[in-house]
Amino acid sequence: MNKHLFYSLVGLLLVVGALSSCGEKKQRKDAGRTDTTTSGAIQFASDDSFSPIIDEQVDIFNLTFPKAEVTPIYTSETEAVKQLMDEKIFLAITSRSFTKNELNILLSKGYKSAKSVPIAYDGLALIINKQNQDTCITVKDIARILGGEAKKWSDVYPNSKRGEIEVVFDNPQSSTVRYAQDSILGGKPISSPNIQALEKSAEVINYVEKTPNAIGIIGSNWLNDKRDSTNVTFNKNIRVMSVSRMDTATPYNSWKPYQYYLYNDNYPLIRTIYALLNDSFRGLPTGFTNFITSPKGQLIFFRASLLPVYGDMTVRQVNVKSE
Repeated sequence: MNKHLFYSLVGLLLVVGALSSCGEKKQRKDAGRTDTTTSGAIQFASDDSFSPIIDEQVDIFNLTFPKAEVTPIYTSETEAVKQLMDEKIFLAITSRSFTKNELNILLSKGYKSAKSVPIAYDGLALIINKQNQDTCITVKDIARILGGEAKKWSDVYPNSKRGEIEVVFDNPQSSTVRYAQDSILGGKPISSPNIQALEKSAEVINYVEKTPNAIGIIGSNWLNDKRDSTNVTFNKNIRVMSVSRMDTATPYNSWKPYQYYLYNDNYPLIRTIYALLNDSFRGLPTGFTNFITSPKGQLIFFRASLLPVYGDMTVRQVNVKSE
């Protein structure tokens, strides 16, 4: 798809309240901790699909508060939540909120302040090999591919000669897999015969670069070209598909996960990123969450082409010429 008129979010007015640091007493499950909201050392878990933007947040936080050291553990979303529930960590970055059962379990363990804090929005991006010219797709056809009904590229694009569709995810227990099952397949399992689950999002991009018949599913924060101040440039070595809610995808009803199309809800595959906290001690996990929901942290999300949860947006038109 070749559109000459794009929209870029160029302003961000943020008014954010810090998470409360007063209230409940320290729970004995985390006895022995000495960290505060701006000092000490802790580890937290994050779904690997968010690692580029979380690395940026961590770097700026540690520079801003030299007495603090927060270290991310990148893993699957399932494992991140498990570590939180097992009280090995007190903060997890995921694309889902706590379930009611999880909150009840934490409450029974004494974590009365457990909460889900929305921190940003990103898009689930579909990437294909640079040689593939079929770049518009419907949500319905994505479901047909994941459900095993469409096995060949010609099942979606009758003139395609690319053979079998190879679908590549980052991790079998990642947030992208869960989103595909819950939000695209309506709770049904993925049943395509040609599914591969690698270990990390970077491996998905590398695989798609080398495989003409592949389609990769990753978080859109992996695609941003940091040299582009308008936030409309993606990785040059792959193509990003445009997705439509309509029955037939055209260049006029299909959208890529540009920041503005997340903002106005044109892009169909949007997910919320959450900070899951069980930090009754109100220490460094709470302090880091305070930071990423503060104006500075929200601006980091904004500059990485994600959509901040907190703040008012200013929009302007940008003309982009194709070469």
